[in-house]
This record gives sequence, structure tokens and C-alpha cells, in this order.
Amino acid sequence: MPAREVHCGDGVAFLARGRLPDDHAIFTSLPDHSEVPTMGVPVWKQWFIDTVALACKALADDAVAVFYQTDVKYDGRWIDKGHLVLTGADAAGSHALWHKVVCRVPAGMVTFGRPAYAHVICVSRERRLAPGASTADVLPALGKMSWSRAMGSAACEVAISFIAATGARTVVDPFCGQGTALAMANAHGLDAIGVELSKRRAAKARSA
Repeated sequence: MPAREVHCGDGVAFLARGRLPDDHAIFTSLPDHSEVPTMGVPVWKQWFIDTVALACKALADDAVAVFYQTDVKYDGRWIDKGHLVLTGADAAGSHALWHKVVCRVPAGMVTFGRPAYAHVICVSRERRLAPGASTADVLPALGKMSWSRAMGSAACEVAISFIAATGARTVVDPFCGQGTALAMANAHGLDAIGVELSKRRAAKARSA
């Protein structure tokens, strides 16, 4: 049976410990500014970029990191988290292998506060993706969500299936919430390591 470890702690501190083993990949969703209100939006944006860069640098050159992020409106302006992810990846010397858009609601529906789509972005320093290995860039549905801030199951399925195909054996989620990514990794036969600051969510992630 695949293993699962969930640590209650700071995901940034976990990433800062040093390089992960070569067979590890990262699949995560960084916290929104509303989850760290003491930072303020400008500080949070830089923290977000720096944390993406740190995650990329923690991986082996050929390994992949996948980020699931939903944009948000603040003060009448969109904060484009896809842009923030790619800025952080670029700072780490990583490039995008693919950038998928996931429909959060049916096309044509008006949403407020958050857009009708989410980003799923895969980056790596050295890995390349052959044209024949391309998959759909637009995913029609998010899938089931275990809680309000969870990654959708359909989006997770796509990300974890790709990670498994790279030869990775362990998926790391340094901001694992209630463990959606960890559970999907285990379902695909991969070991999983999660880090979560909230004791309550960490406990749920251990049994998700």
C-alpha cells in the first residue's frame, strides 16, 4: 500500500530544508491572500512568487511541480495567480510544460469574486514535453470538492496521472489542506507527503 505522511507545520519551512529526493514531485495550491490577512496583498504577492520559486528549486532538475490556483478579485481588480506561478517558476529557472484551464462552472455563467475557471500549471527545469504527449488544455469540469477550498477531483486526476507518468514515486503537497492531492496520489499508487499549518485540517488530511 502507498504511504502517506502528514506533518503539522509550515510548508515554506519544509521546502526550505533542502532538495527533495529525485523521485519526488510537488502538487499543491498556495494559500490565497485572504488566508494570510496579516501580510497585506502586496507582501502576499511577493511571498507567493518566492514560495513557487522555492518549491521549484526543491525538486530535481527533471522533476515536475504542478500548481492549482484560482484567481481572485481584490479592490475591483483581478489578481492573476497563473501569472504569479509563472513568475516564480521563471525565477527558479523552470519553464511551463503545460497550462490548463479548468471550468469551475458551466461556460456562460457569470461569477463574482472568483472567475469561472482555475489554473493548473505544470513546470520543470529540464523536462520537455513532446507534441505527441499533449493533452486537453481546457478541462470541462472541476470535479467533486471535499471542502470549499479543495482542489476538484477531476483536476487532481489529470495532475496526478501526469505526475505518475513521469516516473515520480512520491507526491509532496506543502499546503495540503484536508488532503485531496494526497488521497489522489495514494489512489494512483504513489506515496504522499503533506504539510499543513492547521492541526484540524492536518488531522483530516491523514484520513482523507
